[in-house]
Amino acid sequence: MTYYDWLGVLSVIMLVMFIGIGWWAYSPRNKARFDDAANSILDDEPVDTPNGDKH
Repeated sequence: MTYYDWLGVLSVIMLVMFIGIGWWAYSPRNKARFDDAANSILDDEPVDTPNGDKH
């Protein structure tokens, strides 16, 4: 295979990865987790870390 054939294969792989990441990001089963992460900055409660510190 030539260099340009590999570029075509790489383009297809990257397109499939892009579509897969978009599908994962907008999947309804991830909505609750992403909403929690987005709103966590607004929480007033301190977060416990594994070593017991509060942030």
